[in-house]
Amino acid sequence: MEPKQLIEKWVEVFNQGDAEKLARFYHDDAINHQVANEPVIGRDAIKTMFASEFATAEMVCIVENIFQDGNWAILEWKDPLGLRGCGFFKCEAGLITFQRGYWDKLSFLKAHNLPVPV
Repeated sequence: MEPKQLIEKWVEVFNQGDAEKLARFYHDDAINHQVANEPVIGRDAIKTMFASEFATAEMVCIVENIFQDGNWAILEWKDPLGLRGCGFFKCEAGLITFQRGYWDKLSFLKAHNLPVPV
């Protein structure tokens, strides 16, 4: 499966809010680094991260663009609350091995009425 197709399917599962299913898209040793947070290493840790995030806020990914360059997919997204971001996914053998996401954490926290760290 091409990286663009993989990320299209990833978005579908992300929007279901199912951390177990979403974790299956990642290699055992994958790294997910949302730059507003510390990197998360390993499929199990990534699953735990998504489970926590889905329990904290209702997140919806609306695709604006998905580009592919070799084994990389680039996802430009927005959500219904107006937050926008961009994710880079390195894909190998049909799995995500590395993900880096850029988005405004302060805007996310405020939009979801979550506490803002001091």
